[in-house]
Amino acid sequence: MKKTILTLAIATFVIGSTLMSCKQNTDKEQIAQDSVDSAKVAVDEAEENLDEARRAATAEEWQEFKDATSVKIEENNARIAELKLKIKKTGKDIDKAYQRNIDTIEQKNKNLKAKLDTYKNDVDSDWQSFKREFNHDMDELGESLKDFTENNKN
Repeated sequence: MKKTILTLAIATFVIGSTLMSCKQNTDKEQIAQDSVDSAKVAVDEAEENLDEARRAATAEEWQEFKDATSVKIEENNARIAELKLKIKKTGKDIDKAYQRNIDTIEQKNKNLKAKLDTYKNDVDSDWQSFKREFNHDMDELGESLKDFTENNKN
């Protein structure tokens, strides 16, 4: 009988210890889960703050970029107008080919102006990609104008 009571007491002790240790793990898990949840909230808030900071910085940068490129586009318009005036004065047959080239350059300049005007500077748009592509197109147009004026002088 003592052996049975001793075995029952040991079994109760082992089961009780196991249950107590499981409860402690559950508490630890709950604390860990709370920490993870609060970290997620902190990350979300940080991302929102970063988006707001990006918007504000990009707004200033966007305005500077827009002003600078608008000036370049107007300079291109002036150069195109000068080229058209020179071609009208010469009256040569080769001027028809030059006129088509000038018209092409003028259309590219108008397309760049339209692209600049229609760009929406918001968080969803890829500002860096737009800026890189637009600058590339502007440089190509500038080279076209430069090449045209050099070829026209020869």
